[in-house]
Amino acid sequence: MKKLNTIVKIKSIATDNSIRLSEKVVAKAASANTFLTDVADVFMFITRIIKELFSGGFEFNEFFRQCFQIGYKTLPLISVTGIIMGLVLTIQSRPVLVDFGAVNALPGMVAVSLIREMGPVITALICAGKIGSGMGAELGSMKVTEQIDAMEVSSTNPVKFLVVTRVMAATLMIPLLILYADALGIIGSWAGANIKGDVPLVLFFSQAFSSIGFIDFLPAVIKSFFFGAVIGIVGCYKGYNAGRGTESVGIAANSAVVLASLLVIIVDVIAVQITDMLIS
Repeated sequence: MKKLNTIVKIKSIATDNSIRLSEKVVAKAASANTFLTDVADVFMFITRIIKELFSGGFEFNEFFRQCFQIGYKTLPLISVTGIIMGLVLTIQSRPVLVDFGAVNALPGMVAVSLIREMGPVITALICAGKIGSGMGAELGSMKVTEQIDAMEVSSTNPVKFLVVTRVMAATLMIPLLILYADALGIIGSWAGANIKGDVPLVLFFSQAFSSIGFIDFLPAVIKSFFFGAVIGIVGCYKGYNAGRGTESVGIAANSAVVLASLLVIIVDVIAVQITDMLIS
């Protein structure tokens, strides 16, 4: 009788384990299916954006309005960010260069660091936080209040009017904001160099730009356009596909910032690898 009870217990334990294992397998399969579905939705969303972009009837008024919102309204934040980037980089680097007697290389080092890497990446991350979240929240609120559905009913193409204009505005304005941040970063670097020294502005700029080549400038500009496109697409996708509840607006804004920031870093890694292969 004891042996029979033991066998029954073993069989019940094995059954429970198999049920738990099957539940885990089903959960993982569902997660994989959800991920693949999201990837497919993103590619379909990008395809629709490209199709609407070249289908004629571009909304120039809305495009210029979005350029104003993305570019001009972001200038104060980018100004502070650019100056602080150059100032901090100079203050942190100057003591090391003084120890090696290479303080004259400070302007060139800061300029190359800002233009090639720090300026584009940090500015793009700031834009992902401000612009990406703004797009996600704005389109998400329009989705919740059924304004997008009303546009479809009234024979207005919401993708052409809302999405294409925002993506193109972000693709155009974010590279300009990055160049603006780079310029202010060099000015901030000059201010940092004059904290413990006396360097004329003309001499500092001359030393800075003499160290910058075409190969430093071109890859940074090209990847800046990709940063802008990624931020615009992610912000619009999260907002356009938000849920119906009011909490979906916050979820769309938060997920837009997280995903856009992650994709900016991934795009930067890919761009650095491509640039390295072309140079070498």
